[in-house]
Amino acid sequence: MNTLIFRTIGPFLVAIMLVFSVFVTLRGHNEPGGGFIGGLIAASAIAIYGMSSGVATVRRALRVNPIAIAGAGAALSGIAGFASLAFEAPFMTGLWAIAEIGGYEINVSSPMVFDIGVYLVVLGTISAVALALEDDGGED
Repeated sequence: MNTLIFRTIGPFLVAIMLVFSVFVTLRGHNEPGGGFIGGLIAASAIAIYGMSSGVATVRRALRVNPIAIAGAGAALSGIAGFASLAFEAPFMTGLWAIAEIGGYEINVSSPMVFDIGVYLVVLGTISAVALALEDDGGED
């Protein structure tokens, strides 16, 4: 799969797919999508990048072990799920808050944080598997 056309178009396709994956993840509360679908799109982009540029390039670009990404996502999803218990609400009850970051007010919800955690779990898990398969060369 290491053709000139694929090496040329690969990085552009990856950038478009990553932006689209974030869009799908963030709109998932009101429209079809969410963290799982966004994570699948992002992991597909990582796999395409690996096929077009090589596994070593992907590992340098990620800078973090994909398993650590999956672990951080699982922790984030767990925190979002258990946060409602701190406010004496049932488990996984949605909570909303307004955070001020750099002078801007941003609406934050626990379902959004949960979706971001799922996104990271899917991205990290599938990236780890894809990179392991590409490292091995796909040989049995």
